[in-house]
Amino acid sequence: MSSKRLRNLLVHLDQSDRAPVRLAVAVSLARLHQARLVGVFGQRAQPRQVGIVATWPSEEYSDAARASKAAFERATSGMPEAKWHDINRGGDAELLRQITEMARYADLVVLGQHEEQARTYVPSELAEEVVLNSGRPILVIPYAGDFPHLARHPLIAWHNSRESARAVNDALPLIADCPEATIVSVDARYAEASASCARLAEHLACHGIKAKTEVLVVEDVGIMDMLLSRVTDLGADLLVMGAHGSIGLPFVSRGAGTRHIFRSMVVPVLMSN
Repeated sequence: MSSKRLRNLLVHLDQSDRAPVRLAVAVSLARLHQARLVGVFGQRAQPRQVGIVATWPSEEYSDAARASKAAFERATSGMPEAKWHDINRGGDAELLRQITEMARYADLVVLGQHEEQARTYVPSELAEEVVLNSGRPILVIPYAGDFPHLARHPLIAWHNSRESARAVNDALPLIADCPEATIVSVDARYAEASASCARLAEHLACHGIKAKTEVLVVEDVGIMDMLLSRVTDLGADLLVMGAHGSIGLPFVSRGAGTRHIFRSMVVPVLMSN
């Protein structure tokens, strides 16, 4: 294990079916890195209405919070620094604000992918809000699949930009022990992209990480789908990329790339801004 470790993790929890998967990933990482883990419970809810009197929290919210705390305590048994926190608010604006603020005090934030067809307990823009405004890296877990092993075969979406550099640096604790990483640049300028990928491979080698490189030359749209296709083709189990669409990929408007990946991701995604 690299000396670069995660020391303080945060995972968002709610009563959705995918919360146990997020928790399992976060607990696994916390145990691996001997890190503190904070479970933050927060979800949409209406106050209990009795006539004209509204009281908070509602019975449904309280029951969900108790169940979440019990599940967290079972999952973190033997982890003395594990802590469960209840946001204790049910409105979208307050959920986004509090989760984003708490994220600023973590090395890595574990969130879930929004699923359009399922009942949602948090605003659809939660992941985007946190990655763009917390200043911290986020690890987004897809709404389908289990991920008992993470970052054995990471794919790094690379461009010579601030966001990409930040994402790679933030991913180092996760990918430090991978057998090999793949650096993929999607660009219309082959020579520049190839040279940039080679420099990144040299940098990763300084951290003991072996990496191969490839440049996908494009002259039109569909870049993010091409990137996701390579994730599948290569059997990658983690996608690392800069957030907010200004990652330098051509033909991608500001923010569009981030949102597309959040909608279509098939493996966990580490994003930084």
